[in-house]
Amino acid sequence: MSADFYLTISKVSEGFYKEKGSKFLAFAYPVSNEEEVKEKLEALRKQFYDARHFCYAYIYGLEGEYYRANDDGEPNHSAGDPILGQIKSKELTNTLVVVVRYFGGTKLGVGGLITAYKTAAFKALEQNEIIEKPITKGFALAFPYEEMNEVQRLIKELDLEVGHQTFEMECSIQVEVLLSKVEIFESKVKLLQDLSHEIRLVH
Repeated sequence: MSADFYLTISKVSEGFYKEKGSKFLAFAYPVSNEEEVKEKLEALRKQFYDARHFCYAYIYGLEGEYYRANDDGEPNHSAGDPILGQIKSKELTNTLVVVVRYFGGTKLGVGGLITAYKTAAFKALEQNEIIEKPITKGFALAFPYEEMNEVQRLIKELDLEVGHQTFEMECSIQVEVLLSKVEIFESKVKLLQDLSHEIRLVH
């Protein structure tokens, strides 16, 4: 995986595991912040209101810098950590996996729980699609209309993703620049300015 991209999942998916009467329902979600994590957990708690445990783990942030594992009443490190391990093993970020447990009357022991939560999480992620998403930095270019050709040449040369555009006497274009191209992009804009082109960056 290059520094310009991160791996995540593309959709919601489910997995199921059963052991000694206990049922483990796993759900994988793409998420990008803690608010989304809370929303998904609340929805599952309402849907499966009679379940015993809602154990989960998540990772989000471009470098996976935000993460958490929660055992929700199961023995320490028997549920959340095995789920988190499955997300990490696929090098994913912006991913939440929740495993809902219905207790079947027979205790599984810590080893049995680790296997169950790990397997349920694995099955949910296996049903998903792992995708590569670009890591970019946004810029806005402001310029008079007669500089349009220079701007379009720059966009084509660096293969920039174009967002909102305004074409009047004074034009503006929002672009997304891959992290590895930010320095060269900024230096090329400065070079155009040095050559008396009226193109400026608006952050």
